[in-house]
Amino acid sequence: MTSQPSSDPRSSAAGNPRPRVAVLFGGRSSEHSVSCVTAAGVLGAMDKDKYDVVPVGIARDGRWTLVADDPAQWSLASDKLPEVAAGPESVMLAGRGGGTELLVAVDGQVPRSLGRIDVVLPLLHGPFGEDGTLQGLLELADVPYVGPGVLASAVGMDKHYMKVVFEAAGLKVGPYRVITDRQWRQDPEAALERAADLGFPVFVKPARAGSSMGITRVAERSGLRAAVETARDHDPKVVVEAGIPGREIEVAVLQGRGHEDPRTSLPGEIAVQPGEHDFYDFEAKYVDGTAAALSCPADLPEDVTERVRALAAAAFDAVGGEGLSRVDFFYTPDGELVINEINTMPGFTPISMYPQMWAKSGMPYTELIDELIYLALNRKTGLR
Repeated sequence: MTSQPSSDPRSSAAGNPRPRVAVLFGGRSSEHSVSCVTAAGVLGAMDKDKYDVVPVGIARDGRWTLVADDPAQWSLASDKLPEVAAGPESVMLAGRGGGTELLVAVDGQVPRSLGRIDVVLPLLHGPFGEDGTLQGLLELADVPYVGPGVLASAVGMDKHYMKVVFEAAGLKVGPYRVITDRQWRQDPEAALERAADLGFPVFVKPARAGSSMGITRVAERSGLRAAVETARDHDPKVVVEAGIPGREIEVAVLQGRGHEDPRTSLPGEIAVQPGEHDFYDFEAKYVDGTAAALSCPADLPEDVTERVRALAAAAFDAVGGEGLSRVDFFYTPDGELVINEINTMPGFTPISMYPQMWAKSGMPYTELIDELIYLALNRKTGLR
């Protein structure tokens, strides 16, 4: 069953009728523009009567800067991808009197305060944002934030260790090989041979990237080397996964309130339309709005629907999930559910699957944002 927010998240910010929310986006990873597009959707949907919103962009060089609260500026335009440009002012976090403030600094001047921040909404994808590094900074700053903590973020970002954790939790994982930077530099032929042992087709992926960046579907041995090099453009560690025949089923997971179990959406199914896309790649996800269709609820037997939702919650718990995650499975012709991955900061673009699945399950976009902020405001930082 799904659950609607039962109270206003403003209640958790004592004495403040409008919690101050710093929306972080951009970042240093190859998913910089995807993060901007996600922010465009969230900024456009946040109720400014409920929240005092402070948009903070992170440029590709890692500098934090104040940016415009203008969803159109961060949307995906046909002529260029959105990007945060570093400005003359730098934004930083600072502890002040039991709280956390945002400070703005300009070279040669005394930093000025932008006031206290109640919660951070980090809409960053990929390394240096989704992988536990930013989460560690926010823990040190003692400021509440949306989404999972350091360990869950790190595990959820690394497709290698993600699979190790899933296997330890008893979830079925497809065959795969890992090619580390050292293995590739020492003996690339041996690495390719191990990968080829999986059979074809295979999917060659950067171990720590998302949004289908750097992924190649390889149908024969001759294409492996180039695919590994493409993946290595994004990450020196590469994961090669055996192609698994079956339907792609996704479930959106939302942390339960208090000590309640995780909540799961109705399962959705991704169907890539025949034509230019061999799989659900970056273009299909973010650019070509007609390339893929979501069916929610997916046309599954009732027992399979219940099973995939239970497995999604188990995967969320296995990595120590908090806040939100999207869990992806393959449903094979013989009835098996094979877990593909967990995404601890799924996209929030207008065509992203996570908010669509919750909308189909009875929780509209704005209520979903409210609930995520409520969960963050009611969760302590530090060990928990």
